[in-house]
Amino acid sequence: MKRSLVSLTALFASLAASAALAGTPVELKGHLADSDGRVTLGDLFENAGRASGVVVAQGPAAGGNVILDAGRVQAIARANGLDWTNANGFRRLVVKGEAAGGGPTATQSGRTVQALTWARNVAAGEIVQPADLVWADVQSHLVAQDAPADIDAVVGQAAKRPLRAGAAVARRDLSAPQVIKRGELVTVTFAMDGVSLALQGQAMGAAAVGDPVSILNPQSKKTIAAVATGPGQAVVGPEAEGLRATRFAPVR
Repeated sequence: MKRSLVSLTALFASLAASAALAGTPVELKGHLADSDGRVTLGDLFENAGRASGVVVAQGPAAGGNVILDAGRVQAIARANGLDWTNANGFRRLVVKGEAAGGGPTATQSGRTVQALTWARNVAAGEIVQPADLVWADVQSHLVAQDAPADIDAVVGQAAKRPLRAGAAVARRDLSAPQVIKRGELVTVTFAMDGVSLALQGQAMGAAAVGDPVSILNPQSKKTIAAVATGPGQAVVGPEAEGLRATRFAPVR
């Protein structure tokens, strides 16, 4: 009987240790905001309990925001006994800076709306990084109809023209980054039925991945209609036709 009690005690201890290791399940708050200059686990999660005061990052100024890496937040939460599964697969969390006391803001009055804006001046051709973007209150008539609602829809895109710090982000100002520049040497590949051929030619224009690009054959002096597939790479033949069909397929 004594051995049985010892075994049960060990089992309960093991179960308790496993539960502690798993952590307390928590859910991300619907509105992520900070008003005291410190982003804590309590600012991010519902029912964070004793871990509420754990500081995750320095808070943003009122009206600005701070972007947190979701994986890092998840690790900090786990280290402090909280289990956030991130079921939605968030890559970044945006925490809004609010004035202390939570008083009414311009957004609440209806004169402005929340929109992604440029945190700095961005030159034409630059690739957008997370630090280049900030959520801010913007007068509604200055926000384009194609304004992105998600940072991930913008990061990695290239600026078509110079963009001014503080201006609202618009999709029409961005494009896929160019992988082929006008005048550079490009390797053009043709593949079909196990046969692969390649030649080098000069790009007659710039192109992003999936864009059509004309390549001048230096030997025949003829122009080849190809499709860009990567830096200094393009294809012709069946693969190019497949890329064109995918690119121009109607959206249903």
